[in-house]
Amino acid sequence: MQRRQFLHSCLASSVAASGLAASAVHAQGLTPLRFTLDFRVTSQTSPFFLALSKGYYKDEGLDVSIDVGSGSVASITRVASGAYDLGLGDISSLIEFHAQNPDTPVQALYQYYNRAPFVIIGRKDRGISTDFQSLKGKRVAAAAVESTRRSWPMAARALKTSPELFEWVTTDFSARDNVMVRGDVDAATYFHDSAVSLFARVPEQELAVLEYQKAGLHLYGNAILAGKLVQEKPEAARAFVRASNRALRETLANPDAALAAMRAREPILNLDVERQRWAITRRYLSTAETREVGLGGVQPAVLGRQIDEVAAVFNLARKPAPERLFNTAFLPPMAERQVKA
Repeated sequence: MQRRQFLHSCLASSVAASGLAASAVHAQGLTPLRFTLDFRVTSQTSPFFLALSKGYYKDEGLDVSIDVGSGSVASITRVASGAYDLGLGDISSLIEFHAQNPDTPVQALYQYYNRAPFVIIGRKDRGISTDFQSLKGKRVAAAAVESTRRSWPMAARALKTSPELFEWVTTDFSARDNVMVRGDVDAATYFHDSAVSLFARVPEQELAVLEYQKAGLHLYGNAILAGKLVQEKPEAARAFVRASNRALRETLANPDAALAAMRAREPILNLDVERQRWAITRRYLSTAETREVGLGGVQPAVLGRQIDEVAAVFNLARKPAPERLFNTAFLPPMAERQVKA
């Protein structure tokens, strides 16, 4: 009898505590938002954890939760389904999604990666150099649904070479470094900043990094996306972008606090490795273009060319209008989006 009363008392206390926590959030007037990353927690997305740890989202009246992702396409579908309010997803993938789902509410609100960090990294001992033609006849590892792999036909088009220049070897993200180290393949696709895991196992001087942007392909990468939130709670969407932009500017100036916030979320991460990763990431976030259009912004002509390129390469039945794809109304003022060179 006493045990039953004890359990009942504990359950009542737990329910009461949950109710108090929910009431506290409600009393503070915070709007709950769910944000999905494109992949796991690393320094690539550390500014979002800085905004969370420093209370920038709360300052904007938001109660934000951040979850890991499983790729750009998954982020887009998560947001489109309403399971998440916002996400980090690839612009080229969003163009395809719009072509296939013309009524989708999903739009880009803030261009996080001003340039997509798409690279193929090859082993020099297999004859691979920074010349893309050195990949001819080679075996290149990539996950089945992965942005760098899916964008290769556009890079091949820019290079005026065949998309069948090399052979694809489908492998899981987690096995990519292993097949490279063992020599099962000659090269592999990466987000440039994700390759630090490979650099930790193979000396960089033994590897050749082939950057898509150096092939003359100028693609916007992952952006902050929102779906029904834009229509239903536009001020919440604007507040999320504003707080995230604030944290990104601070991280670009000095990444220490953001790296600490990231590590608080994932204690097993190696700070030296993550600092190296961030040094690569920032090159794709803050570019010559962002000094003209500001962080988060895009040039309509560049976006238009990307839409044309994706439509041509993937034989899309329709092309989304740039203004339908990217909603600039949610960007903070230009003065708040400028960074030093």
